[in-house]
Amino acid sequence: GKKLGCTFNHRNLHNVSLGQGQEVVAEQALDLAAKEGHWVILQNIHLVAKWLSSLEKKLEQHSEGSHRGFRVFMSAEPAPCPESHLIPQGILENSIKITSEAPTGMHANLHKALDNFSQDTLEMCSQEKEFRSILFALCYFHAVVAERRKFGPQGWNRSYPFNTGDLTISVSVLYNYLQASSKVPYDDLRYLVGEIMYGGHITDDWDRRLCRTYLEEFIKPEMLEGELCLAPGFPLPGNMDYNGYHQYIDDALPPESPYLYGLHPNAEIGFLTQRSEQLLRTVLELQPRDSSAGQGGVGSREETVQALLEEMLEKLTDEFNMAELMAKVEERTPYAVVALQECERMNVLTAEIRCSLEELELGLKGELTMTSDMENLQNSLFLDTVPESWMKRSYPSTASLGSWFADLLARINELEAWTRDFSLPSTLWLGGFFNPQSILTAIMQTTARKNKWPLDKMTLQCDVTKKSREDFASAPREGAYVHGLFMEGARWDAQTGIITDARLKELTPAMPVMFIKAIPDDKQDTRGMYPCPLYKMRQRGPTYVWTFNLKTKENPSKWVLAGVALLLQI
Repeated sequence: GKKLGCTFNHRNLHNVSLGQGQEVVAEQALDLAAKEGHWVILQNIHLVAKWLSSLEKKLEQHSEGSHRGFRVFMSAEPAPCPESHLIPQGILENSIKITSEAPTGMHANLHKALDNFSQDTLEMCSQEKEFRSILFALCYFHAVVAERRKFGPQGWNRSYPFNTGDLTISVSVLYNYLQASSKVPYDDLRYLVGEIMYGGHITDDWDRRLCRTYLEEFIKPEMLEGELCLAPGFPLPGNMDYNGYHQYIDDALPPESPYLYGLHPNAEIGFLTQRSEQLLRTVLELQPRDSSAGQGGVGSREETVQALLEEMLEKLTDEFNMAELMAKVEERTPYAVVALQECERMNVLTAEIRCSLEELELGLKGELTMTSDMENLQNSLFLDTVPESWMKRSYPSTASLGSWFADLLARINELEAWTRDFSLPSTLWLGGFFNPQSILTAIMQTTARKNKWPLDKMTLQCDVTKKSREDFASAPREGAYVHGLFMEGARWDAQTGIITDARLKELTPAMPVMFIKAIPDDKQDTRGMYPCPLYKMRQRGPTYVWTFNLKTKENPSKWVLAGVALLLQI
């Protein structure tokens, strides 16, 4: 304080937490502090976006003639995206900026989790051994769930704001329970931590299962018998003092790897690959968009787009004649209804593609005025991305335009083959449907009608065959054969007929043909099974389709922690 020209004490400090009409208080504090040489702390300035321009003017006003000891400190949460940046440029340019980066890696996260406590914390419970063991396990759990999000959808389906408050409250609950009971209430602790403290943030059922599984692995009676490993090669430490735990982390925690989270090393490869692709895509989008390619170029931007446009129009087939197809259907079975619905949705998409491409072609020739929609379409074609107007009528996909269009033509061919006589194909390409749930539901409806079973008391059973698509000549009597599925996080061993560890660098191995049939709920065998979620794409989350039980000799919890799922496209 003396170096800044004032004698510092609590009366020289004005701490204002913004929001809820505190702007006037902040302005009064700034005026007084500028005159007297006090310090002002303005917290959460991101909550008062409309007032920030006034703040900028106020600071500019006090930049000259104020007391030399006057200082202003401001804090704000980071913006979720560049479009959300609120702080005026003038404030940023005239400030010394300090950022608080979250720790990265298990080593830093585990140390930071433990930093929330002290030696006094470790000594405050009468059941000292139990308290210390569970506290350390909770710190590891907190570090895992916080850092796991770096692996993208294979880590968590959605991103959650887990924070240190969740950890400290969980430890307080632990203390209260152990003080009140001589036995450790493992079930109660797992429920409170997994379903309330941390589970309160979680909105996805599969993420909730993951959180619950971590706690079942970390907090159980074996932890007090020295038989629990939090990760491969990292046993739960015994009874130590506070500094001893920090030292144990430095000495015993294995190097950073997906194994620390229960994931396969492929998870890191996939995560880094996606980040690299995103970076390269951004660099591509930043390149100049002038019409000429410059000397030595391969042609103008318009010529490139024109050539692609003509090729796509030539390959795009005619729309399905719905009246003709409906007349061809003798009986509107559940399968026939699905085929007709898919054809209708395909018509909507192909009509939009044809119309927009023909408009752009006329625009490039100068016969139509170029609109913003046409310019956006031109940019998308040039950058090899799927236009937004097409995606609105399409199925979820992250593929480039070239791959997406080839996939579209393959889907049309499948529908054309199916609607020739509406007999169920020998194997169904499940990923080729706009709505994969519809065909799976149709399997249950068909079986329910045939056997006169109640539909709400039925479920789907999945048997993985040892054959590929070419080995099947006809559809089964009941149910359907499906192909085109992939597994992420593990692989299917066709010889033994169980899930097993993935091979390194094989991120999404293909599944053999699967036989899907409907059975009554009470006939379902769940022993030695892993309930595996099926998603449309690697982004998971809202693209969930169904759950299939797959055989496993390992504990199903291993595959839960590994984020194992089936995918319809990669």
